[in-house]
Amino acid sequence: MWRGRYEIASDGRAVTVWDPSWWRTGGDFAVDGQQFQVRANGWGTKYRMTDQTGQEVALVERAGRKYWRVLAGGRTYEFRRASFFGDRQEMLVGGAPAGSVHRTSAWTGDIEADLPGLSLPLQIFVVGVQIAIWQAQAASSG
Repeated sequence: MWRGRYEIASDGRAVTVWDPSWWRTGGDFAVDGQQFQVRANGWGTKYRMTDQTGQEVALVERAGRKYWRVLAGGRTYEFRRASFFGDRQEMLVGGAPAGSVHRTSAWTGDIEADLPGLSLPLQIFVVGVQIAIWQAQAASSG
């Protein structure tokens, strides 16, 4: 908890731990024996996910903005912040909400995500980027 680690579960079973980076914005996680690293650019507007060989797997563009996107596997996934004051992020399909990421408790830091059509590593990437953004916002306001 002191370092901001999150245990991530899917369908009620633990699948990985999001381990935030000490030195740079982002974090690390492993799924099914595969290691992934997530790092932000200097402005925190782009996040890259690489595998254990250093190959880019996915990219978030315009992180922290009202509208942002994930590029992975030749596809683009669109997201938007649901309201200016809230922390709910909606996944859009054809311009309509089809999934979301949001905090379920301000006290415990619990997060819930429903991201249909995204692979498990890609879902963890999206959640991890949101964790990193929320932690950066909390650090800058504190």
